Amino acid sequence: MIRRLLIANRGEIALRIIRACREIGIETVAVYSDADAAAPHALAADRAIGIGPSAASESYLSIPRMIDAARAAGADAVHPGYGFLSENAAFAESCTGAGLVFVGPSPSALARMGNKIEARRTAADAGAPIVPGETPEDQSDAGVQRAIERVGLPVLVKAAAGGGGKGMREVHEAQDVVGLVQTARREALAAFGNGTLYVERLVPSARHVEVQVFADHHGQTVHLFERECSAQRRHQKVIEESPSPALAATDPALRTRMTAAAVAAARAVGYRNAGTVEFLVDPASGAFYFLEMNTRLQVEHGVTEAVTGVDLVRAQLVVASGEPLPWTQAAISARGHAIEARVYAEDPARGFVPQAGRLLLYREPRMPGVRIDSGVVEGGDVPVQYDPLIAKVIASAETRPLAIARLAAALRAFPILGVRTNVEFVIQILEHPRFQAGTVDTRFLDRETPSLVSSPDAAPEFVRSAAMAVQPSANDPQSAIRNPHSTWDPWQS
Repeated sequence: MIRRLLIANRGEIALRIIRACREIGIETVAVYSDADAAAPHALAADRAIGIGPSAASESYLSIPRMIDAARAAGADAVHPGYGFLSENAAFAESCTGAGLVFVGPSPSALARMGNKIEARRTAADAGAPIVPGETPEDQSDAGVQRAIERVGLPVLVKAAAGGGGKGMREVHEAQDVVGLVQTARREALAAFGNGTLYVERLVPSARHVEVQVFADHHGQTVHLFERECSAQRRHQKVIEESPSPALAATDPALRTRMTAAAVAAARAVGYRNAGTVEFLVDPASGAFYFLEMNTRLQVEHGVTEAVTGVDLVRAQLVVASGEPLPWTQAAISARGHAIEARVYAEDPARGFVPQAGRLLLYREPRMPGVRIDSGVVEGGDVPVQYDPLIAKVIASAETRPLAIARLAAALRAFPILGVRTNVEFVIQILEHPRFQAGTVDTRFLDRETPSLVSSPDAAPEFVRSAAMAVQPSANDPQSAIRNPHSTWDPWQS
């Protein structure tokens, strides 16, 4: 078993890994940048090592600094979490070269599935249906334009090394082709250092459904059912749930076909550890198409844990240590429904611009059936240098309607002041009739966001409720004076 683990990440995922390590007696080493010297993950680990300036490029994205920190700490393994270096084949190779166990897939699997073009080929060879499209050999603007003409509008232009919606543009009109191709290429170069593009036909009214897979070094590859992530804004997931309403509304055999395709794709690449195979689904026809494979632990892994009762992070550590998976396919079952909302420090009323600053008030609700994974504390800072994710709120229940209601109730009982957040926006999504009916597609939020966003000057709901609760009554005009919450204006961010 791994003895001492360096966690090459920060925030809530670092804390999540620390919790799993404590349960099985693995020592933990956190890393922190100058901006994170007093961050919760740095204080929670058995040891913490500074790795440089606040800029991610000089700290969390620096392979040499990570390897040096692991050596200095005497670590024998590295967990990359998600984001940062988690899908970087060169980092995995460097860990292996330094005699460190990389808690994830092999460098070769990372390289093959990290390139979206190669991933499409691998999935197709494994028998998974792929979205019709083309990878032009001529990567000039004119060459990509000709590929778009052959595939036929509307299309998605996508970065080969892409992820998170970066380097991706929808093209609907012929006159927009050149400009959007150039924009996608510039963004891909800036984000990934690789401007290679490919073209996929745009699937209308698509649902985004992903299958959690897991493989060990002993020939066992399993799936842990699916999650739906159709509620996304500009290709960034906002809400995730399991099981998928899209699959529940179609032929039950669709789940069997999709999970089998996911397992086949993982086997085809010789995959090890946790991964996710993502698909687009057309609920009307029952057709599904391979989208990509995420070669790491997902942000939304807690949803799968809630419905299956397994600990995916613990299983990652067990498998990385060379042991077999702790469960067989036959032993894995799903029960009830789980749904997760990502709480971000961002301002929906001003174009979702990221927020940074001190958390003047931060109180996580404690409710039955609600789990919160966070990496912040009251009085701490949300740094400007990193992703503004504050917390993930996961609600589970016997049924989907009850899980949705439980999540909305938890969000309403989650006061955060000091930075603006997307909490009210997420509540509006949860209570939208189409979301409650389970019929949203990947374009739902792009269409409906204007109607779901509160005015820029609106106070958070919990502040409005507190203010109304302490309004002076006719019988007791002094009640507001005695209650410190009667004046809430200074708390507004």
